[in-house]
Amino acid sequence: MAEADHQASAEAEPGPYVPFVLEEWEKEEEDWKEVVKRKLRRQCTCSPGRVKALLLGFFPIINWLPRYRPKEWLLGDTMSGLIVGILLVPQSIAYSLLAGQDPIYGLYTSFFSSIIYTLLGTSRHISVGIFGVLCLLVGQVVDRELSLAGYLTDANQTALADAGNATAGPVCDRSCYAIVVGATVTFTAGVYQVLMGLFQVGFVAVYLSDSLLSGFATGASLTILTSQVKYLLGIKIPRAQGLGSLIKTWVSLFRNISQTNVCDLLTSLLCLLVLVPSKELNNRFKAKLKAPIPFELFVVIVATLASHYGQFHERFGSDVSGTIPTGFLPPQLPDWSLIPNVALDALSIAIVGFAITISLSEMFAKKHGYMVDPNQEMYAIGFCNILPSFFRCFSTSAALTKTLVKESTGCHTQVSGLVTALVLLLVMLVIAPLFYSLQKCVLAVIIVVNLRGALQKFSDVPRMWRVNRVDAVIWLVTMATSALVNTELGLLMGVLVSALCVLGRTQRAPALQLGQAGHLDLYLDIATYRGLSTQPGIVVFRYEAPIYYANQGLFKKALYRRVGLDPIKEKACRRKQEKQKRKPQADLVADEAATRSKGTEVSTNVFLPQGSSFHTLVIDCGPVLFLDTAGVGAMKEVYKDYKALGVRVLLARCNTSVLDSLQRGGYLEHKGGDSEMVFFTISDAISYARSLPSHNGDCDTIC
Repeated sequence: MAEADHQASAEAEPGPYVPFVLEEWEKEEEDWKEVVKRKLRRQCTCSPGRVKALLLGFFPIINWLPRYRPKEWLLGDTMSGLIVGILLVPQSIAYSLLAGQDPIYGLYTSFFSSIIYTLLGTSRHISVGIFGVLCLLVGQVVDRELSLAGYLTDANQTALADAGNATAGPVCDRSCYAIVVGATVTFTAGVYQVLMGLFQVGFVAVYLSDSLLSGFATGASLTILTSQVKYLLGIKIPRAQGLGSLIKTWVSLFRNISQTNVCDLLTSLLCLLVLVPSKELNNRFKAKLKAPIPFELFVVIVATLASHYGQFHERFGSDVSGTIPTGFLPPQLPDWSLIPNVALDALSIAIVGFAITISLSEMFAKKHGYMVDPNQEMYAIGFCNILPSFFRCFSTSAALTKTLVKESTGCHTQVSGLVTALVLLLVMLVIAPLFYSLQKCVLAVIIVVNLRGALQKFSDVPRMWRVNRVDAVIWLVTMATSALVNTELGLLMGVLVSALCVLGRTQRAPALQLGQAGHLDLYLDIATYRGLSTQPGIVVFRYEAPIYYANQGLFKKALYRRVGLDPIKEKACRRKQEKQKRKPQADLVADEAATRSKGTEVSTNVFLPQGSSFHTLVIDCGPVLFLDTAGVGAMKEVYKDYKALGVRVLLARCNTSVLDSLQRGGYLEHKGGDSEMVFFTISDAISYARSLPSHNGDCDTIC
């Protein structure tokens, strides 16, 4: 009964269509010179309020420190600062090895970055300091420049003097030149980050997707793991440079496997047997533990005592950390002559550093309900690189593992960063020389164990593939390129693949023919859902992507395929028919005989699924976010071609951007305005089409 009523209402004569018209506000066009003057006047105005706003913006600590609540927050900040500081001592020494530096420089880096971020950062929870991926990137640059300067092997500690290096002095050993290179690339990366903040490009971080960053970190982790195997085995080989360094390193390791130091190998195995289960225990019982147990520090202390009293270096040739000085060295300027050599490397370090920092700060800000300023974060991480570079430090950023520890142990503000700095200061002034006998293989074990989280991402690949194959492809390509080809190239390849995937989605956008669901103003794909109704002679089409230069041809092909009527072919067919009508009868008989002799059928007239009364095409522009010049041109071509066949083209659900593009492109001038071409809803367009007499003239016969 309901179906009969629906058919009766569909066949009923439609009433007159009453258009609904919205009146636009008149926009006053302002001269661009006035706009520039107003913005410059606002930016360059100097007043007490302006100075105060600048200070509060650049030094967020001035804003939040007066509102600090000691009774509620001090205990948690102190505990988290102490725990992170204890964890940072062995990690700072270990990651110095990865960056190609002496242990004291890792302690310097963690100390200065903790203080500077406390003053300039807007996140309350992230821990800024040494990050494994950045240490790897710095270490690759350091090894390359050491090789170019003549420091070919670890044994060559007193190589050629660098005549052009005024900061390093007339004679500079391997350690001295390594930190000069590390500090210079760090300074350059910091300048890049501050410039990014000045030009307000903090939004760039949104283009580095989670799958891209995760794949990059995992690929870099494989490279880090490979670079530490020589320390685990006690084999002295130079770090491989250039493309395919991971494969080159493994080949070199197998060639020199006979040089394995048994003492280092046994020490590495014992430390792994302790640290791997202890990490699992900390993760499994983190909800019950008030703070993670610092097993790494215990292993470092025990290993140092065993190496010292067992005389591993003297008796077995085990490589140890060596002399670690106390106090601070005088500041020195970067080597300006090295900046052209490391400028490109510094750019990739700057991008990775700010992307990791901003993503972590926004993640924890969202979790705890406050806001962070991406551009201020750029300034903060930039100055965390620029200022410490004068004190022989290398690149820093936020680190996920230490941030999670900091948050889980009661951190409320960056006062915990100051407590961490105090712990590191105590180590640098008093305790550091005691680590003289600490074996480098123990530091390598600490690095490898901390890669566990990134390497476990491999187990998430099947789930990632099921959820979103595009993200899985981005992850796999970025990971493989970072590990097998080059770390910096892996980041670039990930960005390119991500961009191509976005473009590919617009190239393969769904093109749907819609039908109405009952009496609702709801139109869905007739190929997906059953029971949808269509109006005789009216086709509703939806293209779910922007229409621009790269896909405007695909848009027209998809439209013609879905509608079942290609106006270009139709006009060609009609021209051929008219030409045949003008031919003599004898020529027509000869053409038909020739066609049959080739085994082909003579073309006959076919009709659209909607019948010969097809007269209106409604394009649902709701999913079309924007049109460029080529997109507007494609819409004009569609309108013109179908108009030549007597088919109306109506647009529905156009957003303001699309309407502006159509207006500027001259599309709406075909009928002197948009009152008869553009509609707010699909139902309005269909009602308008049904209210007009059907067009049967040009469309009765379709070739």
